[in-house]
Amino acid sequence: MPVALLALAISAFAIGTTEFVIMGLLPEVATDLGVSIPSAGLLISGYALGVVIGAPLLTVLGGRLPRKKMLLALMVLFIAGNLLSAVAETYGVLMSGRVVAALAHGAFFGVGSVVAADLVAPQRKASAIALMFTGLTVANVLGVPMGTALGQELGWRSTFWAVTALGVIGLLGVLFLVPQQERQAGNLRGELAVFRNPQVWLALLMTALGFAGVFASFTYIAPMMTEVAGFSSGAVTWLLVLFGVGLFAGNLLGGKAADRSVMKSIVVILVVLAAILTAFVFTAHSMPLAAITIVLFGAAGFATVPPLQMRVMQTAEGAPALASAANIAAFNLGNAGGAWLGGLAIGNGLGYTAPNWIGALLAVGGLVVAGVSIALERRVRSGTAPESSEARQNDRKIVPVAN
Repeated sequence: MPVALLALAISAFAIGTTEFVIMGLLPEVATDLGVSIPSAGLLISGYALGVVIGAPLLTVLGGRLPRKKMLLALMVLFIAGNLLSAVAETYGVLMSGRVVAALAHGAFFGVGSVVAADLVAPQRKASAIALMFTGLTVANVLGVPMGTALGQELGWRSTFWAVTALGVIGLLGVLFLVPQQERQAGNLRGELAVFRNPQVWLALLMTALGFAGVFASFTYIAPMMTEVAGFSSGAVTWLLVLFGVGLFAGNLLGGKAADRSVMKSIVVILVVLAAILTAFVFTAHSMPLAAITIVLFGAAGFATVPPLQMRVMQTAEGAPALASAANIAAFNLGNAGGAWLGGLAIGNGLGYTAPNWIGALLAVGGLVVAGVSIALERRVRSGTAPESSEARQNDRKIVPVAN
């Protein structure tokens, strides 16, 4: 694989670390800034909102820039956001820093996915995207625990200084290792036209439902393991490391599967994810079975990422970067929606394993949408449905279901 993918992965590692590390530092942030834990928790929501807004907005605004320059500009914005967080003396300034950094998040992964795919042969595009997202999975395994430990030892601001330094390393990597890639000529109206293709919306809906299924359960993994499985609170850190190991392996496996057939891999992975979450309802009552299930859950959850990202890029041939960035926003909407539904179940007295049932149902919902997408694609191929110009272009790109 090209060395340029390393630069993208390093940047993804920095972005992933800053997104999730705040979860482990909420008590320190709340105490230092004199706010409640729930108020500090809004720093997570603020970041997610920044991703949802920034992903399509900045991709559109930077649409005429060459892709390398766009990546560099996004990394500068990311560094500025984390620098602002590192020097924040008030809650408002810290929230502002989080939102600024988040604005770069979605657009970077959107444009970066297109750049990564263009660096390799057509049959290896999904694997290249998976390698870039490896930085995000490693952030969960190493970046978040190390950043949390650093913040607890030297103060939460030291974590943001460290992430700022990682951002600078990522910026230099993009500058010196990523080759120039000229932006395809086009206009805003032409790029937005890809959203007239129903397959683009179906791909985005698959992403939102699939990841809502993951986060409905994952958000409440700590109380599930302590209150149901019987682990100590100190063991939760190691269980999250196991989850991260699963993420890392699943991401790479999902990329290899998508290289063979994008839609087949989405269908199979969503079936596996639904089955694992259903089993988790029962295995959560046993320490060893719960630990094993957590690894499998992480693998299945993140195996969805490369094929879902590849699918939306295929269906939006005219504007892959914009649709890819919109898909990152869909991931974050799924995260927020799944967490809300899981919390709703617990709040209504259904117990800490109830989010697993909800996650399984959401994954099945994604599977239903995948079935609709496959059926529509077959109708277009057989000539029984109207075919847009985008669909005709995508027909040459999307891997047939019957491979």
